[in-house]
Amino acid sequence: MELISKIKEQAKKYSMRIVLPEGYEERTLQAADIATREKLAKIILIGEKARIMELAEKNHLKHIPETEIIDPVNPPKKEEYIRLMVELRKHKGLTEQEAASLIVNPLYLATVMIKAGDADGEVAGAENATGDVLRPAFQFVKTVPGISVVSGAFLMILPDSQYGHDGLMVFADCAVHPDPTADELAEIAVATGHTTRVLAGFEPRIAMLSFSTKGSAKHPLVDKVAEATRKAREMDPTLQIDGEMQADAAIIESIGKKKAPHSAIAGQANVLIFPDLQSGNIGYKLVQRLAGAEAIGPVLQGMAAPINDLSRGCSVSDIVNLIAITACQAAGIK
Repeated sequence: MELISKIKEQAKKYSMRIVLPEGYEERTLQAADIATREKLAKIILIGEKARIMELAEKNHLKHIPETEIIDPVNPPKKEEYIRLMVELRKHKGLTEQEAASLIVNPLYLATVMIKAGDADGEVAGAENATGDVLRPAFQFVKTVPGISVVSGAFLMILPDSQYGHDGLMVFADCAVHPDPTADELAEIAVATGHTTRVLAGFEPRIAMLSFSTKGSAKHPLVDKVAEATRKAREMDPTLQIDGEMQADAAIIESIGKKKAPHSAIAGQANVLIFPDLQSGNIGYKLVQRLAGAEAIGPVLQGMAAPINDLSRGCSVSDIVNLIAITACQAAGIK
């Protein structure tokens, strides 16, 4: 896949430190071996070293000895991490004893390592639920300044190159936030614009989708998207953003010219922002299944450092690809 190849080539330039907290999960270990061999990132595995090396030997993984392995029971900076956790969560009453009990959980240790500057990003979820992966991330890594909401973008590779940027589009939010407010929808649009620049490598033309184009229908749901469009433009004037807009007006030039003749985005959109999670999730799956598009993601966006969640049914190649994506995101944030 050309896009993934480009992302991997970019990742090799950065040498980002990506932590994999599921150090005993065999697909994760295989992916760590490949990522290390291909120099996609500096891999940090969390787990007891002897057990990880035993699993590596069992699976004939030659490059695991080149990774950094951190024991969650006794990490090198344990006391420093505990103090950091207490400082970050003292407003919630977190005690040193409670922090010490949390730090042995690899998912918590991974996020605290990122917050302390000892890792640049995280990939997890091969054996843990999304909520378990994201909970410590929200508590300790938190969101980018100016962004209050985490969202999920999909890179959509379409068989028809007439759409988007030579057949590549970015859809959001398709994975995380069920019913964003106008402010949150604006934040999702801005975050997706940044994701597009970093990962897809082209300048985003963002359409804020609705069942109305430029006032063709009247409804509070339409008002929300129009307000989100205005706020997104204010948040980042460098981004090309327009709405509210129906999907056909956003991606088909002849319809865009008819429905929104004064819009620079209509008919030219390569990024689609859906008004809520229902429409986004339904939309990307319909395009994936009916149009035969390749859907890469979800790529989580809005965190102060990239923390990406896998499906528990993921393949080794899925993990390798997400390591490369996370490395590129980390470099983009820095």
